[in-house]
Amino acid sequence: MTTVLFACIHNAGRSQMAAALFNQIADPGKARALSAGTQPGAHVHPEVVQVMAEIGVDLSRTTPQRLTDALAADAQVLVTMGCGEACPLVPGLRRVDWRLDDPKGQPLETVRRIRDEIRARVADLVRAERWL
Repeated sequence: MTTVLFACIHNAGRSQMAAALFNQIADPGKARALSAGTQPGAHVHPEVVQVMAEIGVDLSRTTPQRLTDALAADAQVLVTMGCGEACPLVPGLRRVDWRLDDPKGQPLETVRRIRDEIRARVADLVRAERWL
């Protein structure tokens, strides 16, 4: 079982979308996703909750969590999400950085575009690693 950790600063947008989409696409017997942030927010951004609900994913009860050593210890792959120098670096994990716009406070059209880009990247990763 491979664990993929999606991380950004606040764990309130991009990483939440990525983990939820990953867990929909990937074979749960082969891989699973978690998400976390270095400075977690109080809640998932409302615009993210709304656009994910449009595709049948409920993030309304999801709470951002802190990226801890214990959480990272269970992962094999770290996908950082456009946070630049503030992105976490976890020794021992294969790291991939996806440069993505921050959905916080953006119009729904923009958040949908970010969601769809994340979904495409997640699907590509799952296919490439044969986690189907």
